[in-house]
Amino acid sequence: MKKVKEKLDFMYIRIAKVIEQQILNGALRTGDKLPSLRTICREYGVSQNTALSAYYNLESKMLIETKPQSGYYVRYSKTKVPALPQITKPEAEAHYADSELLVRKIYDGLGEDGHLALALGIPANELLPIAKLNKGLTVAMRELKGSGVMYDKIEGNERLRRQIARWSFAMEGHLNHDEIITTGGCLNALSYCMMALTKRGDTVAMESPISFGMLQLAQVLGVKVLELPSDPQHGIDLNALEDALKANKINVCLFISNFSNPLGSCMPDENKKQTVRLLEKYNIPLIENDLNGDIYFGQQRPKSCKTYDESGLVLWCSSVSKTLAPGYRVGWVAPGKFKNEVRRMKLYHSISSTSVTHEVIAWFLETGRYESHLRKLRHTLHGNMLKFSRAISDYFPEGTMATRPRGGFVIWVELPKAVDAVTLYEKCLRYKISFAPGRIFTLQNQYDNCLRLNYGLLWDEKLERDLKLLGELACREL
Repeated sequence: MKKVKEKLDFMYIRIAKVIEQQILNGALRTGDKLPSLRTICREYGVSQNTALSAYYNLESKMLIETKPQSGYYVRYSKTKVPALPQITKPEAEAHYADSELLVRKIYDGLGEDGHLALALGIPANELLPIAKLNKGLTVAMRELKGSGVMYDKIEGNERLRRQIARWSFAMEGHLNHDEIITTGGCLNALSYCMMALTKRGDTVAMESPISFGMLQLAQVLGVKVLELPSDPQHGIDLNALEDALKANKINVCLFISNFSNPLGSCMPDENKKQTVRLLEKYNIPLIENDLNGDIYFGQQRPKSCKTYDESGLVLWCSSVSKTLAPGYRVGWVAPGKFKNEVRRMKLYHSISSTSVTHEVIAWFLETGRYESHLRKLRHTLHGNMLKFSRAISDYFPEGTMATRPRGGFVIWVELPKAVDAVTLYEKCLRYKISFAPGRIFTLQNQYDNCLRLNYGLLWDEKLERDLKLLGELACREL
């Protein structure tokens, strides 16, 4: 019975994706009438309930709409989608614009009642399987020796590492559990890697704009950051990377390969392969932040740079902090040939990971609950991204541009030059609306008119009203 249900679930998603692709590529245009439910049933050999589920799926993404006593029609319009920003052009030398106070202010506002949490790229509680996680906590405390109060191995929970290794086959990583070290989240994994591979004064190459957490980490460790141009769809500019490598300017690279933060760009698999081969040529390690790789809107998970690593130079970092349980602080790293160095950093700085929460995530992966949760989350986030794109087009100032993420949680918005995002941020706080100004994603004086929005929220009328208000406040700045 369960297999029959899964097959039907797959069929309605398959039908919806076929129609969605026809809409997005222009084969079906705004106002076109869609086939009737009876036609869908006949063409695909499915029940009316399955056909209805496919159309409900498309309605939830605001791609189609129903007209009483008439049928279903295409609602989405490519002309209503904001234009894409241009490739970024950071300066060769960083001026180290100070944004620490602004970052602190954003974090200080977390958890305040009534605030629209557009600032951080994490899912709303309503999108997480909290009841099932609670059940997992009970199971973990019952099964762990001493109910989880003792230290775990330095490498981390073996059950979890085995499940991560199994999970890595989706990106063709082919990892063994002995190659993995668990950590307290992805940023913790990145920290161990940076401490293991760099010393003060070294230069780390990152795409620009880049996550403010990674910039702050670099500043704390006293390393220089070389910001490289990045395409809003395809990520790092490989020509710029090669030029920097030839000039011997880089000691380590730190890239977000899949659905970057804040652009939402995804390096094509061929670019990942070229990047790895290029770094192998110059013997430069790559710390890969693959935090969002599981949140893809296409047919399959994109590969990682680790997929193409033949020399052990890629240190692959990820976690479930953005997809399942932010507060559990469960992450990991496959450090390649630098395992001993990274293991030493973990020993010195934390000794052990948190036993109970890591056991819960191992259980979640092992039982298939994680994949089931991800399927629903991907669907919701894809719909939200399309709705945010529509809202930006409808409510934000004329000339506003925005990225078109194919996965992840965030969308990058480039307002007209006359709008100062920090000033706009201060005004929005009066209305309990918080977003992330573009200035915090760079160490240079740039992106003043840009901002990042988190669409990992529960879409409702209030959210749309607040986005409309945000757009109106931006219009007043012109």
